[in-house]
Amino acid sequence: MVAPPLPALHVTIAAAARLTAMPSLDGLLVVVAVAFAAPFLLGLAPGLRIPAVVLELVAGIVVGPSVLGWVEIDQTIEVMATIGLAFLLFLAGLEVDFHRLRGPVLRLAATGYAISLAIAVAVAFALGAGGLVQTPLLVAVALGATSLGVLIPVLKDAGRVESPLGQLVLAGGSIADFAAIVLLTLLFAGEGGPGATLVLVGALLVLAVAVLVVVRGAQRSMRIRADLERLQDTTAQIRVRGALVLLVGFAAAAHHLGLEVILGTFAAGAVLTLADPDQAMTHPDFRRKLEAIGFGVFIPVFFVSSGIRFDLAALTGSASTLAAVPLFLLALLLVRGLPALRYSRLLDRRETIVAGLLQATSLPFLVTATAIGRELGLVGAGEAAALVGAGLLSVLLFPAAGLALLRPPTDPSWSPARERVDLGSARR
Repeated sequence: MVAPPLPALHVTIAAAARLTAMPSLDGLLVVVAVAFAAPFLLGLAPGLRIPAVVLELVAGIVVGPSVLGWVEIDQTIEVMATIGLAFLLFLAGLEVDFHRLRGPVLRLAATGYAISLAIAVAVAFALGAGGLVQTPLLVAVALGATSLGVLIPVLKDAGRVESPLGQLVLAGGSIADFAAIVLLTLLFAGEGGPGATLVLVGALLVLAVAVLVVVRGAQRSMRIRADLERLQDTTAQIRVRGALVLLVGFAAAAHHLGLEVILGTFAAGAVLTLADPDQAMTHPDFRRKLEAIGFGVFIPVFFVSSGIRFDLAALTGSASTLAAVPLFLLALLLVRGLPALRYSRLLDRRETIVAGLLQATSLPFLVTATAIGRELGLVGAGEAAALVGAGLLSVLLFPAAGLALLRPPTDPSWSPARERVDLGSARR
């Protein structure tokens, strides 16, 4: 075969370079730099008990079009942020402890959410009567959610995930997030009306059960188990790859069913929790690897990009919109904080207050719900900005106030043994 002349070869290479040109990474560089700087700077001031996501969001607003204009959302950032949101809900589903989500914990969390939803409907329709919201039912669903993805790192950093307080908050947040996602999908985001959407949600549930049965059946094979254990810590990282297949698979299934992708990713995390309990502790680093990918790579991009998207001009454009922010913040505290009073059966007074503050923390779902509302013409620009602004303040204020009330694990008088109680032995 005769080689092409040098000029022709040069033209061929140039054409191939144009066809395979990478998208710009300049914007992503700013985003990941902010994502690194936020926790790093907070680490230099350990006395500031502020979640890193707050600084990430605020920094996103500053570097975005609203202030400095250094970066805008491009295709690269969009893809990374979408995966970040998916990972956030996937890890939230992964944190659901189904062994503890029973008995008094389940009753308290479920009835607490029912009370939250009732309060949310009353508050939202009151706000609607005052002309502050266009679609009260959508706002009610949004107010009833808890930012489980924000609370997980907060509780982990505080060493309280395994405590009764942590388990109650995670149980309440799990039910609230799942119910809010389902309600949002059924009432607003589904295709074909609530009845058809309910059928589609059922189809997704059937798929989850089928995958769970298949995975558990495969785990009974000694050959498959041995293969997984042999490859799990090599360059194959086979369990991590399997988890990604599960995450993307459920996200794609939800998308093709006309459901919200976040519903699919949350379900994927829950399925993995049930399918891979690792009672023999043969792969204790598996979930830490997933957290490293999520919290170390994709999730910070989601939070920074949420700040970049924040419409500061819409928020500051009118006095009425600014005045709505503290009202929405109070609404969050009433809707999700008041039902936590039921936890006083299992927690002391201080921890009950902390649980209420943590449960009232909400942001990612507010961002998602308002974005959907904007697409459907159900939420105005100012209303969306005020809701997200209230969510931003809730992330800034409520976890910090709750952590300030808690006795830190470094206190010599604190110990996990003193903190731990048998929730299953409690009674109504």
